[in-house]
Amino acid sequence: MKTKYFLYARKSTEDEERQVMSIEAQLVELEEYAKREKLEIIERFIESKSAKKPGREIFNKMVAKINESNEAVGLLAWHPDRLARNSVDGGQIIYLIDTGKLVSLRFPTFWFEPTPQGLFMLQVAFGQSKYYSDNLSENVKRGMRQKLRRGEWTDLAPLGYLNNAKTRNIEPDPTKARVISKAFEEFNQGRHTLESLAERLKFLGVASKTGKRLCKAVIKHMLSNPIYTGLIVHNGETYEGKFQPIVSRATFESVQRILKDRAKPRKSKKSHNFPFVGLLRCGECGAAITAQYAHGNGGTYRYYRCTKRLGHCSQRHLREDLLATQLKEELSKVALCQDWTEKMRAQVDVWEKEQTQVSKSFAQNLEVKIEETEEKLDKLVNAFLNGTIEKETYLIKKDERVKLKTELLERKRDFGRKGNNWIEPLRGWINDACHAEKLASSEDYYEIKALVEKIGTNRRLLDRKIILDFKKPFDLIPLYKSGYDKKVLAENKLKNLTSLPKIPPSQIWSGRADSNR
Repeated sequence: MKTKYFLYARKSTEDEERQVMSIEAQLVELEEYAKREKLEIIERFIESKSAKKPGREIFNKMVAKINESNEAVGLLAWHPDRLARNSVDGGQIIYLIDTGKLVSLRFPTFWFEPTPQGLFMLQVAFGQSKYYSDNLSENVKRGMRQKLRRGEWTDLAPLGYLNNAKTRNIEPDPTKARVISKAFEEFNQGRHTLESLAERLKFLGVASKTGKRLCKAVIKHMLSNPIYTGLIVHNGETYEGKFQPIVSRATFESVQRILKDRAKPRKSKKSHNFPFVGLLRCGECGAAITAQYAHGNGGTYRYYRCTKRLGHCSQRHLREDLLATQLKEELSKVALCQDWTEKMRAQVDVWEKEQTQVSKSFAQNLEVKIEETEEKLDKLVNAFLNGTIEKETYLIKKDERVKLKTELLERKRDFGRKGNNWIEPLRGWINDACHAEKLASSEDYYEIKALVEKIGTNRRLLDRKIILDFKKPFDLIPLYKSGYDKKVLAENKLKNLTSLPKIPPSQIWSGRADSNR
């Protein structure tokens, strides 16, 4: 009786087999081979899946049909590696030949006969296929480990970065990197939830491929990804990335704390638009200030009042627009006019140039510490390779050393860019004070709340009046405006209203000026 054949063609979707013939090419070659050899094909099985692991659906379906067939059949494929690249599937083919269910295997590129010698050669072919797959996998893993050691990103660039084909690494996207940095800063300031941050990113041009806003899972992954600080975490091991970070380490760690605090938020059936909730506490009993809607005078209004959860409280409610007016009055106390702002920014630029020269010696000390950290890293790796420390201890110590080195490098970059670490906070203070002047006449209640939280502490509501203390160094600005006499100004180390403080700027930001006030 003439043997009938099953035809099997497979092409893996994985990159490691990209050089193998396509399924279309295999079918053409096999059809021509069958016609030339006068083979009758009764069924064709076509599959696009890797054969590295058992579990291919089409292959298993073909094996089941061979087992169920009342007649012995043959099998036609381009090469033995199309049938199996693992020991389980290869063993099934050999067992079908041993039991007589499979009487013929035909390959255009490989000779086989169902004899002991033929079975031996088939086993060798399957073994070679498995060896090729295993060896290629190890080569790929080894290449990835080497790229990681060199600080190179091994995958598609994350959001905010671009793949550079020349350097085979990633680099910040000129536009999206600034957007990501701004997103981290605003989230760190408490101005966003995950949903509102997604809307903000969409407004700034960062959205999904379909133009919709990014989902919360993507936003959370972005905020939790250490890649933006210049660190690569792969299989639980941390590597130093040789690419420019987008976010400072201090901002990233602060964002992680915020995400952790929000991990189990209180469930709410309905969200309300109360911008000042969470800003104040009751000045009488210390309870939180909540908000509610109320109807009156032909409209609906928002009111803020004490929750009275800590006991009896005599405080009454306050309408939102009146509360906003008081907050804007508080902002006006720390507001700097445009003329002052320009003069102060010019002076900061002068200080920055002076401090750049002074900080060179500090940068040299940082360089020494970086070299020492690199030496300790090398010793740690050698100790692990020599087997003197366990892998778990090695990973913990390496993670500490890599993070320390990254922190030192970031401090070095800061000194090279800023001159010293008080310049940027001083410039930010000036910008916030200038922003306060704009918000004093604004109706953006969320922006007002964010700035009040930033500059004010011990914020209370008592007898429908807002009471707060200004944080240092924002408390210096009201001193300029208060009209103190020269003796008081001298005691506080301040000049007249049109000049800057006598207090060294570096002491203002370190807190050492308090003892002289």
